[in-house]
Amino acid sequence: MAPDTSAHAFENLRLDNQLCFALYAATHAITRAYRSLLTDLGITYPQYLVLIVLWENDKIPVGEIAKRLQLDAAALTPLVKRLESLGLIARIRDTRDERVVRICLSEQGKALESRAAKVQSEVGCKTGLDAKQFYELRNQLHGLVSALDRSEESNSIAA
Repeated sequence: MAPDTSAHAFENLRLDNQLCFALYAATHAITRAYRSLLTDLGITYPQYLVLIVLWENDKIPVGEIAKRLQLDAAALTPLVKRLESLGLIARIRDTRDERVVRICLSEQGKALESRAAKVQSEVGCKTGLDAKQFYELRNQLHGLVSALDRSEESNSIAA
């Protein structure tokens, strides 16, 4: 008897059974929820993430921002240039090592923080999750990223 090759033969291959697709769709939904709120601030979602890193720790090297956002430094360059053209940040050479470029918030970038602080709570309301569910989901997602990073590291070491 030939194996069943119909579309339903492999339940694990159904789109709705894919963890990757659930995360992909959720990411797009969250990004859409942020988009309208951030448009009012004059920034995009990726720019918002860069600013969050700087609001936590100003005057840090580009590479450190890339690391925090889990981005390649080259992917960060256009974001930094755009934020600079908006007058929200400035690039400065490190006085001790001129090869290092530090990113610092401008006065306008610092002032934007208080307006941006409302964004997450508004998005949180849009999710319909209560505070406990919101924090549990966020913690589970951070745990998932950590577990996958550890798995990738152990595979790299074994190779």
